[in-house]
Amino acid sequence: MCSAEQKPVFRDLNVEDEDPEVTEIESLCMNCHSNGMTRLLLTRIPYYKNVVIMSFSCEECGYQNNEIQPGGAYAELGVRWTLKVESPTDLNRQVVKSDYTSVKIPELDFEIPAQSQKGEVTTVEGILSRAIAGLVQDQTQRRIDHPEAAAQIDAFVDRLEALKAADKPWTLQLEDISGNCFMENPEAPRRDPRCSREDFRRTKEQDHSLGIFEQDQDIDTPTAGPPSSLLSPSDPRDFTYDQMSADEVMCFRTNCPDCNAPANTNMKLTNIPYFKEVVIMATLCDACGHRTNEVKSGGGIEEQGVRFEVRVANKLDFSRDVLKSETCSMEIPELDLEVGGRALGGRFTTAEGLVRATLDQLADSPGAIGDAPGLNTEGLKSFIEILKKVLEGEMAITIILDDPAGNSYVQSLADDPTVPDDGLKITRYTRTFEQNEELGINDMNTEGF
Repeated sequence: MCSAEQKPVFRDLNVEDEDPEVTEIESLCMNCHSNGMTRLLLTRIPYYKNVVIMSFSCEECGYQNNEIQPGGAYAELGVRWTLKVESPTDLNRQVVKSDYTSVKIPELDFEIPAQSQKGEVTTVEGILSRAIAGLVQDQTQRRIDHPEAAAQIDAFVDRLEALKAADKPWTLQLEDISGNCFMENPEAPRRDPRCSREDFRRTKEQDHSLGIFEQDQDIDTPTAGPPSSLLSPSDPRDFTYDQMSADEVMCFRTNCPDCNAPANTNMKLTNIPYFKEVVIMATLCDACGHRTNEVKSGGGIEEQGVRFEVRVANKLDFSRDVLKSETCSMEIPELDLEVGGRALGGRFTTAEGLVRATLDQLADSPGAIGDAPGLNTEGLKSFIEILKKVLEGEMAITIILDDPAGNSYVQSLADDPTVPDDGLKITRYTRTFEQNEELGINDMNTEGF
């Protein structure tokens, strides 16, 4: 029996789409308390994320309301952005903030709490303008009823207005526990000289505010032996790492990270020679064709972090096997390029594969193929051309991989694979408190285990 064509849950807006699948729900009008109609459309914003467009209208009183909510999952980690505003050009940086983004200006002891404003796409100057508009609201009446408080607000508004001139450096801090916050880098893909990003693990209270709760009930572990089939459907909670065999491929149902449609994820345990066992996970979505390949460490966090410096000057250097975990960052000093660990994800590839993956991500960015305002389009295109020359062997580079968790590996081309060759330098180091904090080690309780 043939099944109907499966379509993505979140689809691109297209005038040729005859069935956009708008969901209509009868709901209460908060203005006249009659019944109105809410319409929901699940769609995708190119180069950003899935969103849910909500539109409410009431025929009784004519009240209308429109709102956009993120349609994807919360990020695994929260994010904290710190921008040092030193020139008027910094005021034009684009900012994407969600409902859970808090805004701080330490120099003024000023803070906009999370969930006090709706999410929006704005600029640094737009954040200041919206704050000023909120403060001057009802000032006319306030000057009559509470002149002293109104005078204090006017003085503070003047200080906020002065920040727009950028005569003196000041700091803007954005913190988002959902991880759905972004600050534009006008120097992309090179390192941002005035802005830094820090990921952090949420507390239990922050998880609860997002509606994320741990599973209270215990999951019974199956006592039966492994299934006879090499490809076995399974719930990942019903199978432990110890029960996985090297020859078995597990298959379980997940959601596509791109369109959110149901998809299959295959998982297999693989042994990397002279390193350790890793788990390779691959997802293929039949609805939109999206593919992902990811590598997870089969063990825990190592006692020390590891840093690899790989010289890439010829075809043989490009063929080195590289296991890059999701906690491993990449740097190419000759190109002034830095890539965070989660940007490329965990993958088992080669030195050429890392550079090509970076090239592919930049080539698909809106600054390279679109007309996104504010992006350094020409600089991005010229950088892509430089990466192509690197892949063609016209330019030697050094790839620096830094993994605080110690779960990354680079193949040695020496006769003894356990000894680094002349083009490979390996340094093991003790993690800092901040690195342990990002890995969640500082809060681990190992007593009684």
